[in-house]
Amino acid sequence: MSAKKSEEKVNFEESLERLEKIVAMLERGDAPLEDSLKLFEEGVVLTRRCHELLEVAEKRVSRLVREEEGGLTLQLFPTESEGS
Repeated sequence: MSAKKSEEKVNFEESLERLEKIVAMLERGDAPLEDSLKLFEEGVVLTRRCHELLEVAEKRVSRLVREEEGGLTLQLFPTESEGS
């Protein structure tokens, strides 16, 4: 399985848990420089992935639509299975 494919299957909670472990390892400061750089790079990827997953979740939950009178109405976004 490719790295890209496995990355897509990892959910938010798993990504966040791994990111927390990486932060703890980097904060200890006892890893060699090369290992620390690899951990940092993995952490950046995980951070971006978590951010993307949060954005998708937010869009799925709600959308504010401006009404004619200027008020806001909450509308649920359709899920992927319902179409876009």
